[in-house]
Amino acid sequence: MKASTFRQSLLCAAISACMFGTAAYAQEAAAEHTGGIPGYEVIKATDTLLNMTRVKQTLVAPPGVPEHTLESPASPRIVEVEMTIEEKEIEVEPGVFMWAFAFNGTVPGPMIIVHEGDWVELTLRNAVKNQLVHNIDFHASTGALGGGELTQVQPGQEVKLRFQALKPGVFVYHCAPGGSMVPWHVVHGMNGALTVIPKGGLKDKNGKPIKYDKAYYLGEQDFYIPTDKDGKFKRYPDAVSSMAEDKLVMDKLIPSHVVFGDRKMAYTGENALTSKVGETVMFYHSQSNRQSYPHLIGGHFNQVWERGNLADMPAEGLETYVLAAGSAGASMYTFKQPGVYVYLSHNLIEAFNLGVLAQVKVDGTWDNNIMEQVEAPHEFKE
Repeated sequence: MKASTFRQSLLCAAISACMFGTAAYAQEAAAEHTGGIPGYEVIKATDTLLNMTRVKQTLVAPPGVPEHTLESPASPRIVEVEMTIEEKEIEVEPGVFMWAFAFNGTVPGPMIIVHEGDWVELTLRNAVKNQLVHNIDFHASTGALGGGELTQVQPGQEVKLRFQALKPGVFVYHCAPGGSMVPWHVVHGMNGALTVIPKGGLKDKNGKPIKYDKAYYLGEQDFYIPTDKDGKFKRYPDAVSSMAEDKLVMDKLIPSHVVFGDRKMAYTGENALTSKVGETVMFYHSQSNRQSYPHLIGGHFNQVWERGNLADMPAEGLETYVLAAGSAGASMYTFKQPGVYVYLSHNLIEAFNLGVLAQVKVDGTWDNNIMEQVEAPHEFKE
């Protein structure tokens, strides 16, 4: 079999398998819509749930996070959010292009923030112009493959899912349409994070409440862009054309790019994160597919929730921590000196060569009591 024929067969098989499963589920679900997985007895939602207070959350593009408070609401609410999936070409670095599958048009998808006990009610739309079936798997949710079984949508369809945020913490969400399509969608940027703030807010190791002044969401991505025989990155006409060649690169487990956001150095220079001396910043960091090693050059994380377990006692004073593949973590730091800091994954090859680093520009007054260049560089005599 010719290589081109093999690639075409692989692509058709993968897409057909995904869409066949979706069609079969859709037919079964259409027969009797119960709100649950077909074939199981279903307990209907109570009137109390259906009549709960509703609030709409306006999602924002990363590295921003939506407006929120760390103070627990008087009672649980239904938090309404909407996301539209876009299949769009992005420029990962100058002259290097990839088709991204993007929740709400951004890579990563937007951060969602709710409180423990709230319900998340998501309206998920698959844009008409798209070519692929998509869904969403919330690591924060319980049952139905994280909602993946209940959110399969074809182009031009929308679905509404509601689940209760029972466990506090920071969690990944991603597309999971089935089989080899799962990693393919994830490494094309189809992932994001959801934060569930614990009852009573955040606390330090002594149980004392702690807060932050601002927060950033750093969604780390690993991309696997094929190259031609001359080593040049290839460009494809649409969202599905690269799949077979993508898989050949992916299966070697060597990414072509590791970045924050949708491109190399996305949050540097004019797009750097900002802060000021005395300000406490929370860094939410997710990696849906690989391990990462968050580190802040020039600082030490005051509090760290390595597994995103915000209700547990945080570690304190860490220089670097390990973020497990398929998870999200959180760390806080109060800046003491002005300057340009670098937030990165401390695999330095990946950080500086592949691109997984961000800058934080901090304004304020320099304190020589903390650090001082006692003598400027000058020649010395041997």
